[in-house]
Amino acid sequence: MVPAAGGSWSGPLGGTKVDDAHAAARPTLSLLVAILLGIVEGLTEYLPVSSTGHLILVSQILGATSEGAKAFDIVIQLGAILAVMVHYRRLLRARLVGVLRGDVASVRLATALAVAFLPAAGMGFLFQKMIKARLFGPLPVAAALFVGGFVMIVVERVRAARQVHGLIGLEHVTPGRALVIGLGQCFSLWPGASRSMCTIIAGQAAGLATATAAEFSFLLALPTLGAACLYEGFKARHELGSSSVGGAQVLAGLVVSFFVAWAVIAVFIRYLQRRGLEPFGYYRIALSVLVWWMALHG
Repeated sequence: MVPAAGGSWSGPLGGTKVDDAHAAARPTLSLLVAILLGIVEGLTEYLPVSSTGHLILVSQILGATSEGAKAFDIVIQLGAILAVMVHYRRLLRARLVGVLRGDVASVRLATALAVAFLPAAGMGFLFQKMIKARLFGPLPVAAALFVGGFVMIVVERVRAARQVHGLIGLEHVTPGRALVIGLGQCFSLWPGASRSMCTIIAGQAAGLATATAAEFSFLLALPTLGAACLYEGFKARHELGSSSVGGAQVLAGLVVSFFVAWAVIAVFIRYLQRRGLEPFGYYRIALSVLVWWMALHG
């Protein structure tokens, strides 16, 4: 933000704050900014480019860095969670019924999701304060984007050279393979690493086809993002209950992130069946260089 005439402050796309009394009486997050953040969340949550990293960077560019805005970023993840539930509603319904009936395939998928969820959940609970204090910034995000992009390019080229295709179908996600994916998900606690990237690469390493690893990654988002939203949402309940964000902004962010994420899920799976992750690696490296340049030049 930059100071405006007469001691007031103007924020990017957020209007002008004339005095503290008026600023406290209305939302600090404009409807346009809420929609833009919803688009960013929906686009990046399931692509291997890091939604957290993009939200951190875009929020700083738009001046949406208040505690209320940070709480808003947590809430709009619910839109992305709902997108998975709607897209995979038939599969989820069938597996839930199967679990209740003791179906072997359904029980194994539920067990695999639980096994994959636990490692990152435990590490996140133990180290979340340190992660927020040291890693939530442009330079750590840029470093994670660069390293992740490099890893994606190398993995895709090695798989292509060796003509590795992997196992197709969620029935191949055994508890052992799920543990590998869960350990990979731990690396996504570093903002910019990307939960999607870490779990897909780990799934590939465990012997799964890229599209199958991505599908399991989407399903794993339900307990992972769901638990994170509940935990962080409870901690930020006072900010969410204040007037600093606004109900219209929250609703807009949720709706936009839901529809954008739903579209991304459908398109991304078809894309992975034809092409690999390498183009996303180049995007991550290019973005990391831009972030480094912007940080070093103020």
